[in-house]
Amino acid sequence: MPAAAAASDGAPRLPGLGEPLPYCDQSGCTYLDYNATSPIFPEVAEEMRPFLTAFGNPSSGHAFGRPCRDAVDLARRRVAAMVGAEPDEIYFTSCGTEADAWAIWGAVMAARKRHSASSSTPVVPHVVTSCIEHPAVLETLAAYEAQGLLTYMAVPVDSEGRVSAADVAAAIRDDTCLVTLMHSNNEVGSLQPVADVAAAARQRGVLVHCDAAQSIGKVPVDVQQLGVDMLTIVGHKFGAPKGVAALYIRRGVAIERLLCGGGQEGGRRAGTENVLLLAGLGKAADLVSQELPATAAHMRALRDSLQSQLLAGLPAGAARINGPSDDAQRLPNTLSIGIKGIQASALLAELSEQLAASAGAACHSGGQSVSAVLRAMGVPHEHALGTLRLSVGRHSTQRDVDRAVQLILEYARRQGVA
Repeated sequence: MPAAAAASDGAPRLPGLGEPLPYCDQSGCTYLDYNATSPIFPEVAEEMRPFLTAFGNPSSGHAFGRPCRDAVDLARRRVAAMVGAEPDEIYFTSCGTEADAWAIWGAVMAARKRHSASSSTPVVPHVVTSCIEHPAVLETLAAYEAQGLLTYMAVPVDSEGRVSAADVAAAIRDDTCLVTLMHSNNEVGSLQPVADVAAAARQRGVLVHCDAAQSIGKVPVDVQQLGVDMLTIVGHKFGAPKGVAALYIRRGVAIERLLCGGGQEGGRRAGTENVLLLAGLGKAADLVSQELPATAAHMRALRDSLQSQLLAGLPAGAARINGPSDDAQRLPNTLSIGIKGIQASALLAELSEQLAASAGAACHSGGQSVSAVLRAMGVPHEHALGTLRLSVGRHSTQRDVDRAVQLILEYARRQGVA
């Protein structure tokens, strides 16, 4: 990596921060889709390199296995430090979907087991969530409910995409075994009142799971401050490779296993560890621990530039910012902007070789389908159809922002909007 560069104000900049990546820069396509996935950061790739050939099984005690076990242990310590946990509270998984499913399955099956041991009357555990959770949560809950394993309630959100802690607390019943609530929304960037929800749930003896996939690497995430029992961590959202994640499980929390087999992960999650990916996850976590304040400031400045330039270039009333108006309740890297008079999916299809971003509505043979998140927030249909999610990251640059603004405004003008 190059030496620390100087920012525009002369202050030192962390190595890597704001440095364009050659494999993105040379593609000719501006990448503003960090909420979908991040590039593998250069330091992460370098950390992984030795484990392309270090092939030992971490469970083996011989000379080939020990270095791999050491790498897994280091990754566990780094991930734990990143979220304020202890290493033995971190359990590695294959992805965020698995971690979410394990938290739900584990809590529900543990509750069913407790009830069956104390009562001959079957009890179907109840789960509380929000209506804007990732499909990894909502689809899992719907599938388990269809199987008769649980019932659940999805609490609504306000027009800014935030759930009320009081509404969540009111939804808790005597048979509720789990509250699962995302830390931040992946589409509009709204931060949720997780700590307040956890405090209310704790008073009722209910476990709390938090999907923090979108928040880590962007805002502070500390399991002690949040007071949660479980927390999902997803590597590819903050510079690690895809296919590796983790579930924090607070000491003393008893949940059932989702995957049975060998004795890996303290006997709670079977499967031989992927040392290559875990080395990358650990390094990415270490970068978050070192860089978070500077990275968040970098991302916020670029996001604000995106927002101000687009609003200035569009007619009054044509654009709507989706999400919290209070910046403290919003991810620093995420801009969800609805432009009346365009179809975001058509814009992204036409510009797919020049701009990578996401839309708030998808094209189907019968027309346009607006995302469930925007519908839940009550975003006007014409703005929802034109909603773009633009998300920046560690290696985004002002040039990326300026180019994206130019492309979007030129498209809007062709549609008669700008």
